[in-house]
Formats: sequence, structure tokens, C-alpha cells
Amino acid sequence: MPARRGGRLGPVTVRALPGPRSEWLLDGADALGLTEWVVSTHSDPVGVRLDGYPLERAPAFERAELPSEGIVRGAVQVPAGGLPVVFLSDHPVTGGYPVVAVLPEAETDRLAQARPGQAVRIG
Repeated sequence: MPARRGGRLGPVTVRALPGPRSEWLLDGADALGLTEWVVSTHSDPVGVRLDGYPLERAPAFERAELPSEGIVRGAVQVPAGGLPVVFLSDHPVTGGYPVVAVLPEAETDRLAQARPGQAVRIG
């Protein structure tokens, strides 16, 4: 459980590995670590939705379409709006947006405990 400071939950820091489509982001998978994210109130058992500065696609992929492909728990998918979703246990079997990173199991477990409004750092 994250540390509490002054009655507020401290940030959750999770480690991510590059995903199969990390090159779709302007700064690759490193782009995830350049922003302090906030857990969205729209998060649910399907995924933790993160609010923050939207990620930009690399120029070669700005208009690219991706066919649906299999995804796993811990996959970090970035829809067209640029705000990441980290998939949890109730995730769909396939997804049509680039998976730019994957959180290891223990990191996904830690993130799944985060509360809406809580800060998240991805390293």
C-alpha cells in the first residue's frame, strides 16, 4: 500500500518493460516516464486509465491503423487520444491500439490498488 502523507495517498511507482509497439510513440516507451500520471475516475476492473499530458505518436504512425491483436494483463495500451490504459484482470482478449509497454505481474498488482486521483510514475 502506498505511503500516506498528510492524509493523502503518496504516488505509486511502477516499472514497465517496452511493449511490442513502443516505436509508435514519439519518445518510445520512455515517453511513459516523462509524465506524472493520475489515476482516472473512469478506471475499472478492465483497466487503470491514466490522466495527464497525452502521449504523441511518432510521425510514421500518426495515421496508422492497427488490426486487433491479443493483449495481456499489464499491457499498456495507448488509444488515439494519447492517454494510457493499463489492463487488469477483466481486460478484453484483443485490442486495436498499440501496446507500448507491459507491467510485470507484481507491478500490475501494485497499480491495481491505486485510487482515483492518486499519482502514478512509470519507470
